[in-house]
Amino acid sequence: MDNRIEFKVFGKYALFTDPITRIGGEKCSYHIPTYQALKGIAEAIYWKPTIKWIVDKVRIIKPIQTQTKGIKTILYKGSGNDLAIYTYLHDVEYQVSAHFEWNEAREDLAHDRNENKHYFVAKRMLERGGKRDVFLGARECGAYVEPCIFGSGEGAYDNIEELSYGIMFHSFDYPSENKEEKLYTRLWNATVRRGVISFPRPEECTIKTFVKDMSCSNPKTIGVDIEYDKAVIL
Repeated sequence: MDNRIEFKVFGKYALFTDPITRIGGEKCSYHIPTYQALKGIAEAIYWKPTIKWIVDKVRIIKPIQTQTKGIKTILYKGSGNDLAIYTYLHDVEYQVSAHFEWNEAREDLAHDRNENKHYFVAKRMLERGGKRDVFLGARECGAYVEPCIFGSGEGAYDNIEELSYGIMFHSFDYPSENKEEKLYTRLWNATVRRGVISFPRPEECTIKTFVKDMSCSNPKTIGVDIEYDKAVIL
């Protein structure tokens, strides 16, 4: 299948939240992007429920830097605001290689499985900077995308043999793709080799945890375009 895109994504800030640091409203970014965040960027470039994006690898171009900010947040209980400390990544740039596959959970959309159509639309949307807003992990971390050749240019960690980050969040397994009315979370053992992170496929993650029951509403078909409602949490 001719279904691969390669793109550069860059921005002033990124926040790939480590769930452990979210207690009490504080947030601290992982030093490296998560699979789920990069998949979200690919979906912001172009997405339809007929396809699902698989992120193969990401290359870290700029050095890892952090910056701490005081954020005025809304209190979880009661009214008013509170001051929380967020630790962001600062001045980031990545190269991403991803491809799409058919969403086998949506057999009702088999008629829309036109490889050339989806590939060329995705390519055009990438050249225009994405179909929707692009952000790096959090809404306040706006970003930009443009086509690139994966592996081109110099990266900050090209000469470092290995960086190990241990067990970290990989992605969510949504009912829109897993044929179940359940939400799962996946974890993996993250390693950077010479500046490149090669992600395992979602089904290859050995640590998978049930989160909650969840169902998807029915799709609405308008002409050749497929509109998809938000998931409904039970």
